[in-house]
Order: sequence, then structure tokens, then C-alpha cells
Amino acid sequence: MKTLSILIPVFNEEATLITLLDMVHNADSLGLEKELIIVDDGSTDNTRAILSELDTAKYNAKIYYHEKNQGKGAALRTAQGYAEGDLIMIQDADLEYDPKEYPELLRPLVEGRADVVYGSRLCGGKPTRAFKIMHLFGNKFLSLVTNILYNATLTDMETCYKVFKRDIFKKVKIKCDRFDFEPEITAKVLKQGVRLYELPISYYGRDYDEGKKITWKDGIWAILALIRFRFTD
Repeated sequence: MKTLSILIPVFNEEATLITLLDMVHNADSLGLEKELIIVDDGSTDNTRAILSELDTAKYNAKIYYHEKNQGKGAALRTAQGYAEGDLIMIQDADLEYDPKEYPELLRPLVEGRADVVYGSRLCGGKPTRAFKIMHLFGNKFLSLVTNILYNATLTDMETCYKVFKRDIFKKVKIKCDRFDFEPEITAKVLKQGVRLYELPISYYGRDYDEGKKITWKDGIWAILALIRFRFTD
């Protein structure tokens, strides 16, 4: 394993984008060369101007643009097509997740113990912002539904931090455009019979007035996606 593709979907993240990219750039990747695949999903703030002036050589970054907002799943579908790394991981453009934890997430894959690694916000052991009780119940319920339908033991199906071996991720044909891509990816990965490990991660979550975008409606779509992809591809 020589390279790590980091897929970064972006939508209206002018306040955090450069800070996040610097954190990713400086993060320890256990010797893997990092390539950043950034997809701007129709931002309407200053994000595009920031990206247009980005030193792509410094960050080893490729940047792609959607003319209008299509959703995080659509942005990742675009990024997936350009990712060339031996390992592929997903990174949000806000500061909810800490790239300093890359080594912990990557090690089981680099050592050949895992095919996929999820960073769990809910299995304890790391700092986690106290977020709304309904968010906690929602995340736990979605993970429970996942475990029942797919005979798994995940604690945090909805986590952003997911790392895959390239061949496994490339087999996943992302159809969902919005946040329901999370259960879709999980469903299609679990159906491959992979060695999936969870590790505790820190979580510095945002509230809605700080830019958080996911809502209870996305939870409904997630349940429907879990049921749909249990019985179809």
C-alpha cells in the first residue's frame, strides 16, 4: 500500500475549509502518500473562490465542481470516480472530525487486519461533544436497524470516518444523492462479507446555527435505504 485518497465533499464551508485542509495535509498517514479529491457541491458562499486560489500542488489536491447542489452522496460519487489510492477514506470539510486520528484508523488496514475501518463516535473512549438527545437516539436506532438487517454489530453506521481498501470501495456504486449514501455504502460493504472494524474517535459536532445540515428527514431516508439495499443492489 502506497497511497491514500481522501475524499472531501464541500458545500458552503468557507469558515473551516483551509483550516481543515491544513490539518489533513499535516496529518500522519503512516507513510502513505495523500491525494485529496475535493468536490464542491454547488457552494453559494466564498468556498469556490477559496478553492480557485488553492495551492493544489501543496495539498496534492484535485478539485471538481458541481454547478448546482446535488447532495453529499452525489459529491462522493464524483470523487469516487477520480480516487486512485490503495486506501480510500471520507473526510468532511468542517472540523467535526480530527485528522490527527488518521494513524489509528489506518493501522488495521496497513497491517492487513481489516478491509474496512469505521471511526465510531459512540463506542466511548474519546472526547465527544454532548449533542442533542434526539440525534443520539437517531444514530443508535439507525445502527440497530443496520445490525438487524445485515447481521452486524456496528455502533455508529452514520459516522463520516470510513476507510476502505480500494477494490472494496470501487465495487460500491453510489446511487443515493443525499445523506442516505451513508446507509447505502454500509449496506453494500457489509454484503461483500468484508472484515470491518470499528475504532473510537473524537467528535466535535456542530449545531444547526453552526452549519450542521443533516435533519430528522434524513433519518427517514436512511431507514428506507437500509431496507431497500438489503434486498437490492
